[in-house]
Amino acid sequence: WEYLRSIMVAMEDSLARILGIAAALFAFVLSAPVAAAPPPWERTETREDCADFELTRSPFFGETHVHTNYSTDSVINGNTNGPREAYGFAQGAALPLTPTNPAGTAQLRRTLDFTVVADHAEGMGETSICLDPTHAGYDAPECVVLRADIGVPFTSPLDSDAFLQIFWGTYLPDRPRFDFCGEDESVCLERTSLVWNDIQAAAEEYYDRTEACAFTTFVGYEWSGNTGFTNLHRNVIFRNTEVTDLPISYFEAPTAEGLWDQLRDQCLEAADGCDVLAIPHNSNMSGAGIFAIENPDGSPLSASDAAFRSRMEPVVEITQHKGDSECHPLFSTTDELCAYEKLDQGAQFPGSSIPELNFVRNALSRGLAFEQSLGMNPFQFGVIGSTDGHLGLAGATREDDYAVHGHVGAFDATARLKLLNMSAFHAGTNPGGLAVVWAEENSRDALFSAMRRREVYATSGNRPLLRFFAGDYKEDLCESTSFVETGYSHGVPMGGEIGNLGKGESPAFAVLAVKDPGAPGESGTPLQRIQIVKSWVGQGGTLNEKVYEIAGNSGNGASVDESTCSVSGDGFDSLCSVWTDPDFDSEQRAYYYVRALENPSCRWTTYVCNAQGVDCADPASVPADYQLCCSQELPKTVQERAWSSPIWYRPESVAKLKAVAKVRGQGQDSLVLKATLSRRPMALAPETEDITVELHDDDTIFAVTIAAGTMVEKKAGRKYVLKDSTGALAGVRKAVIKIDRRLQAKLKLKAANIDLSTADLSDHFVRTTLQAGDFRAEHVRLWRGSRRTLSVRN
Repeated sequence: WEYLRSIMVAMEDSLARILGIAAALFAFVLSAPVAAAPPPWERTETREDCADFELTRSPFFGETHVHTNYSTDSVINGNTNGPREAYGFAQGAALPLTPTNPAGTAQLRRTLDFTVVADHAEGMGETSICLDPTHAGYDAPECVVLRADIGVPFTSPLDSDAFLQIFWGTYLPDRPRFDFCGEDESVCLERTSLVWNDIQAAAEEYYDRTEACAFTTFVGYEWSGNTGFTNLHRNVIFRNTEVTDLPISYFEAPTAEGLWDQLRDQCLEAADGCDVLAIPHNSNMSGAGIFAIENPDGSPLSASDAAFRSRMEPVVEITQHKGDSECHPLFSTTDELCAYEKLDQGAQFPGSSIPELNFVRNALSRGLAFEQSLGMNPFQFGVIGSTDGHLGLAGATREDDYAVHGHVGAFDATARLKLLNMSAFHAGTNPGGLAVVWAEENSRDALFSAMRRREVYATSGNRPLLRFFAGDYKEDLCESTSFVETGYSHGVPMGGEIGNLGKGESPAFAVLAVKDPGAPGESGTPLQRIQIVKSWVGQGGTLNEKVYEIAGNSGNGASVDESTCSVSGDGFDSLCSVWTDPDFDSEQRAYYYVRALENPSCRWTTYVCNAQGVDCADPASVPADYQLCCSQELPKTVQERAWSSPIWYRPESVAKLKAVAKVRGQGQDSLVLKATLSRRPMALAPETEDITVELHDDDTIFAVTIAAGTMVEKKAGRKYVLKDSTGALAGVRKAVIKIDRRLQAKLKLKAANIDLSTADLSDHFVRTTLQAGDFRAEHVRLWRGSRRTLSVRN
């Protein structure tokens, strides 16, 4: 409430029209739904219902990637803060820094809504043993080396024998664990189990299961593969308390595919209620390995491979303290904003090349090409930001605070070390970002489900609010007080997919951004502009991209006094636009995402240089250790920003859906459904493929699978019919698939005398899925409920 109130205060001098826009955004927070609405996800945990449940979703700011003293490198850096301290810090507690850092303590100026502690699985048990004087392995040579390196201000992790001996195995997967682990490694695995249990216990202790729903934790860890000196890391997040017996490390699964397989076998298909996802990070240093376009054995991806990958990794980390992974000027040559916080692989491993697939935008585009050929997209990612901080400082993303405490510990404990070079451990780093999730409530089920459906966005550490919809909207939507409700009822939010809405015209893309109001007592930095980034598959399968300016003013004259970090110039409290693609081609698959930029402000290194009294106007006065302050290599300012998850345009996705469910009770319910697909997917072949139609909210409302060969071919390749007056197949009396000469497909289905008792008769989200072979399309809209019916039309 303080956050919302501060936004409204920050906007009180704006024009009435702008206030109306903001009111449209926040109406869903400030008012309760008319009727009780079920969530569009299953409740998998026992907890009190949240007092605040918002049908059209609220923004929750969080951190999915913070390390504590259960991570080997965190210990080596001198950190003594554990998971409980990290969770306490996220909620506003002051936290002590490493003994080598003279700053003493750190504290968030604004708390987080959720946090995931993601300690490295590799070395988890070994490090715990080395720090336990009562354990038989405590005096092992490896442990002596590890303890000797704790808190030593190395300029690179390669200078630390302890770092190398623990993590070298993640570069060379055949390397055995330490001798004290035993031949079967049972000693270290037993200790890992104890640590893993404590990680779970800490997450449970700080998870608010009361109706206040004030803070959410998730059980998670980091899988830290570095095959061939490339960063292949993933953060693994579990939905609830059902987790694997041990964290699956790189030693057990030396490929990402192996990790997914074991998570499937040990979680998704092994434990009732177990659900899990993985989040790739630092693709900018991955040697293209994170977004590999083939299987580990060199075989090409199949449609089922792509579908499995997409399920296991619905979200990617687009920015963090080791650099931005959105795009690169080498490949996005007309987009100058791709130069933001670039820390390339060559900075970590000199001589390394910069592959195109190190960057999320290029992977998203390659995903379009895969879908064009396979019918499935392995890289259909939502985007988030996080920090990857190694001091337990969850969500510590302010530039001026980072200038004091850093994120790594011994590597950046002093101003001299912070400014040592433009590497991944010194001046090249940045404070990292935040993950923002649009969810009905602040609970594990709600937040996890939002990540699954990709309704998330990333920030560079600031806290603007960002909405992004695509659908059938009027040009004056920004003037409407029902901006959000209309966005959901007539289209899809960020992370969704949309088909051709008719007449081959572009969907309308509705964007609303509200500036970060700043911490209490601050005004925040105004917004400068909003862009939409588009990528599409052109003729001959070529991949293309273009950046469109849709709102604001890039030439507003905003500036920064680098000597004082004071800012000046005009900006915007909020920006809103309803935009249509002037280059739209209904035959070309594409994705669109939003970039919302603030006016410029000081980079953290400028705060450091100013604090040291560096005067670049007098080069002779600049100490040798601070020469970088005056280098052109070091950016003096930044433009904080937010990136939305994409919206995908799929020509063969559901273009229109009309459905009416009539609920009379006593098995006398009925359903009529009509779906139009502008382009027939090749898998929609009733002769050879099963056709499945499902309706879901928190329950299965209706589901039917029409087996291959069941429908009668009335017109060769054009019309297929199923008629059964008995309704033996899920009550379906008639099902028809028609494919016209333009290859547009229409599915009609009528079912009667069925049980739709799980259909809640209130306004709420319903997910309709159509599946045939490897093809799958989703249509998610806000359905309307009444006393006896539940319906949608768009």
